[in-house]
Amino acid sequence: MSEDLQSLLEKINRDGVEKANAEAESIVATARTRAAEIVKSANEEAAKAKADAEKAAADYVERAKVTLAQAARDTVLKIEGSVTALLEKLLAKDVDKALADEKNACALAAEAVKGLVGSVEVAAPAKLAPALKAQLAAQKNVTVVLDETLESGFSVKADAGRVEHSFTPDMIAAELAKRLRPDLAALLK
Repeated sequence: MSEDLQSLLEKINRDGVEKANAEAESIVATARTRAAEIVKSANEEAAKAKADAEKAAADYVERAKVTLAQAARDTVLKIEGSVTALLEKLLAKDVDKALADEKNACALAAEAVKGLVGSVEVAAPAKLAPALKAQLAAQKNVTVVLDETLESGFSVKADAGRVEHSFTPDMIAAELAKRLRPDLAALLK
């Protein structure tokens, strides 16, 4: 009987071990399957995160390019404005110097009124008015009047004041600058 018992115990032990081994293999197989699913899911999430990061980086690069282009344009516009203002200031200084010379101012006034018909009025500052009166005395339709608001230069009014041309340093410099601005803009680009 002890042999039967021994054999029974061995059989129970063997069945238990085999059952435990089968369960262990089932658990390991399930774990491997679950691990493969987790790895696959992690790889998919990593690929999605990589694609999202690449898209975000590309979007950032595009925004940076647009921002850089706008900054470059703004810089060029600021430089153009500064150079234009400096040019106008230099032109006004030179024009003011040229108009301070009575001979230049008188010659310019004579050209400005040439060909005008009807009553013409030339307004000038006190220091220039006598020279303009002498220069324009031969023209019967031209009257020279004082304009205390002018420091230099003059203005010409025709057609009962409906047409007026100003020959002040600021106006002449602004007109010269306007004519030079396209060339200046081309140089800045």
